[in-house]
Amino acid sequence: MKQTNTAERCDGCGKVTQLQDTHGNEFCNECLMVATVIKERPETIKRICTLIKSDFQHSEKDSKEYQSPPLLELPEVLDAVRYRTRDRDSNTWYVSISELEGNPVEIFASTAFDRDDHLQSRISNLTTITRLTSLILRHVFLGEVLTLEKTIKQLHRSSRQKNDLPDMLTNVLKSYSRDIEEKKEEKQV
Repeated sequence: MKQTNTAERCDGCGKVTQLQDTHGNEFCNECLMVATVIKERPETIKRICTLIKSDFQHSEKDSKEYQSPPLLELPEVLDAVRYRTRDRDSNTWYVSISELEGNPVEIFASTAFDRDDHLQSRISNLTTITRLTSLILRHVFLGEVLTLEKTIKQLHRSSRQKNDLPDMLTNVLKSYSRDIEEKKEEKQV
């Protein structure tokens, strides 16, 4: 677990505060305690739910349609497979897939032409694609929660210069993030 430096939105409750990263999700201290108990003592959670007559389980029909993957912690070191491929302009690209228990959880791509100014835009777009694909892979195989804030963060980190495609997408999606926050505040009033 690592402490983040800036206040961001908790994946659990949505509160903006200092967060701790665990299992690929970012939780406030309260949600982290709940998540820890749920992960380490599921029988206690079931017993408490029975006592307070609360059921967090989906209906039998829902649970057959979709089973969320178990939450797995992403280790510091992963096995990876590297592929060499060529694009339509005959540039050589290297694609590395990091795996956990045989499942892809992160993807990286690079080229020997990183310093070529003509490729900077393509590299920026490539970075965006790989960051968002990795986010989706962690959701599918590790159960990491996907949020608009995480999507915006990955787009922002992909940007290489002002007004490139990731920067433009970041700015557009930030307006939706603000709209969602305003709607939440209206409901609370």
